[in-house]
Amino acid sequence: MELASWPLLALVCLATTLALLFFPQSRSRKPKSPPGPKPWPIIGNLNLMGPIPHQTLHKLSQTYGPIMQLKFGSHPVVIASSAEMAKQFLKTHDHVFASRPQTAAGKYLTYNYLDVTWAPYGDYWRQGRKIFITELFSSKRLESFEYIRIEEIHAFLSRLCAMSGKPVMLKEHISWLTLSTVSRIVLGKEYFSQSDIQTSVVTLKGFQDMLDELVSLSGVLNIGDWIPWLQFLDLQGYVKQMKGLKKKLDRFHDYILEEHKAKMEGVEDFVPKDMVDLLLKLVDDPDLEVKLTLDGVKGFTQDLIAGGTDTSATNLEWAMSELIKQPHLAH
Repeated sequence: MELASWPLLALVCLATTLALLFFPQSRSRKPKSPPGPKPWPIIGNLNLMGPIPHQTLHKLSQTYGPIMQLKFGSHPVVIASSAEMAKQFLKTHDHVFASRPQTAAGKYLTYNYLDVTWAPYGDYWRQGRKIFITELFSSKRLESFEYIRIEEIHAFLSRLCAMSGKPVMLKEHISWLTLSTVSRIVLGKEYFSQSDIQTSVVTLKGFQDMLDELVSLSGVLNIGDWIPWLQFLDLQGYVKQMKGLKKKLDRFHDYILEEHKAKMEGVEDFVPKDMVDLLLKLVDDPDLEVKLTLDGVKGFTQDLIAGGTDTSATNLEWAMSELIKQPHLAH
């Protein structure tokens, strides 16, 4: 009986093999890629990108639809160009797409991805987000800084009143307002003046220029990020600019941290007065799941200053320009 079963077993195996070979519907099918323009060798679709990338992508979406695939160098890139498609990436499948690509900007401008903005999705990112929500942005903490916001708004209005009847570059004054407010909340005081470098770490304009450069370099399309074997050439000079900016930001952050550490040194039961104090107290905290280093404090501090300054000033400027165009909305 056992010997007679071997030919039957061999016949079953042969039939199964033939079915797998000749009936493709039984195989798992590769998911279909979104539509998109045909890529060139090596550069992919980088040749299509104009000087304003988001406008280029909008024009391409009118041809290929609300979800399309391009190739930047050797990397496939999927672009969502509608509210419904954006919802799929940012909400429905958020955990899959939460991490940013690892680029030169993240490496050189955020202390090797040690801030919240560029950190990959994982334990460190979740911990940083928790620190922001529970320690830095709690209702009690924000209420304690209310007097700073009131003082800075009064100073802002006084400056505008003093210039009554004269043309005003609103963005400059709004940037001054947001930068002064955020720096006092995050750093404990203003570390810059409007013009005198002798009485401050950096001038207001110098610091604003650093923030503008930080935002600009964080969004550049750096060829070395997408064609890795060209990284060493730094064809556009972006990496050189990033390294130069990192040195300037480092000097500023080192000065602040040293001053704050000196203030805390030897003081038992030190009570934090600003957000840098709070972050420094968490350095080497054994209760943290992932160790927070001084570079991590710099990265978080940079997030707070850059994120709370440039975006707020830009939004306020946009809102004011819309009200000027449509004054009836102000009533």
